[in-house]
Amino acid sequence: MPITQRSSWLDPDLDSFRELARSFCQKELAPNIERWGEQKQVDRELWNKAGEVGLLCLSIPEEYGGGGGTFAHEAILLEEQAKAGDDSWGNSVHSGIVAHYIGSCGTEDQKKRWLPKLASGELVGAIAMTEPGTGSDLQNVRTKAIRDGDHYVLNGAKTFITNGAQAGLIVVVAKTDPGEAAKGVSLLVLETEGAEGFRRGRVLDKIGLKGQDTSELFFDDVRVPVENLLGGQEGLGFVHLMQQLPQERLIIAVGAVAAMESAVEQTIQYTKERTAFGREIFKFQNTRFKLAEAATEVAVSKAFLDQSIERHLKAELDVTGAAMVKWWTTDRLSRVADECLQLFGGYGYMNEYPISRAWTSARVQRIFGGTNEIMKEIISRSL
Repeated sequence: MPITQRSSWLDPDLDSFRELARSFCQKELAPNIERWGEQKQVDRELWNKAGEVGLLCLSIPEEYGGGGGTFAHEAILLEEQAKAGDDSWGNSVHSGIVAHYIGSCGTEDQKKRWLPKLASGELVGAIAMTEPGTGSDLQNVRTKAIRDGDHYVLNGAKTFITNGAQAGLIVVVAKTDPGEAAKGVSLLVLETEGAEGFRRGRVLDKIGLKGQDTSELFFDDVRVPVENLLGGQEGLGFVHLMQQLPQERLIIAVGAVAAMESAVEQTIQYTKERTAFGREIFKFQNTRFKLAEAATEVAVSKAFLDQSIERHLKAELDVTGAAMVKWWTTDRLSRVADECLQLFGGYGYMNEYPISRAWTSARVQRIFGGTNEIMKEIISRSL
C-alpha cells in the first residue's frame, strides 16, 4: 500500500508518460549508478539517449524542440529518477532550469539557437551562479563581463556547478556594471566549444551525489558575443534570477519528497525481512512508531508539495511559497533519511545499501538552491 495519496494534479496522460519515464530510468539509470559514482559523472551519451526518446526539455514548447508539456511532466521524471535510486543525472538543472532561463528570458533568436540543441542532447546546460566566497549572495558576484565592441570580456570563477564538466552551454551570472549591486547583474550565455580563456577545474569530490559532475569553472578574458546577452539588455540578470528561482526551488522539493518516500518504502521492506532477537525488526514497537512518524512526515510534505505544484501550474507560486516548500521538504528529508538509516543498523552505513546514499545525498539539499537559512529570511520578509 502506498504511503502517500495520489497527487491531485495527475491525469491519465501523465500516467502514460510516467510509464515512459519509469522505463527509461530503470533501464538507463539504475544499472549505472555505482559506475557513475566512481567516474564522478554520467556517460555523455546518456544525454543523447534521453533526447532521442523525448525526455529532455519536457516543458519547453514544441516549436523550439521541446516536449510541449508542463512542469508536471518534469516532476514525474524527477520522481522516477529518485525511485530508480539515481542522484547523478543533472537533468533537473539542464531541462528545468537552464532551458527555462532561455525560454522565459531569451530573445526569439536565442530560443531558436539553443533550445533545440538542449532538447536533443547535443548541448548539455549548466548555470554558473555560485562563486568561491560569495555563496548565496548573488547581488555581489565578482565575475565581470565588460563590453568591448561586439563582445563582452568575461573574467571570474565559479564553483559547485552542476553539469559543469559536460556543459556545452553555460548561463553565467556576471556584473556588466561592477558599480551597481542587483542592477549591475546580467546573464551571459557561454557556448563553451572553442571558447578561448575558458577552462574547467576539477570535478569536486563530494560526500554525496557522487556521480553528479559538480565542477569549478574559470573565465580568463573569455570573449562572449554581445548577442549572447540573455534577453538582449544589460542589468536584467537579477530580475531573471528572481523570476526563475521559484521553479528551481520547487524542483528541489520534488526531489526531496520523492527521495523521502523511497527511503521509507525501502526501510519498511527491510524491517519486515530482517530479524533480531527472534522476530522481525518491524514487530518491535519502536520500529513501528519510528516508521509511523516517517510516513506521516512524507504524507504531510507530499500534500504541501502537491499544493505548491498546483499553484505553479497556474503561475501562482510566488517566491515566498517556493522558499517555504523548499526548506520544509529538504529539512524533513534529512530527518526522515536519518531515522530510516538508524533502522538499518550497521548495514545502513554500508555503501552498498541505497539508504546510505539517500542519507548522504539528503544533506546538500538544505544548502543548494539557496540555503534553508536564506529561505527563512525570504519568508520572514513577507510577514
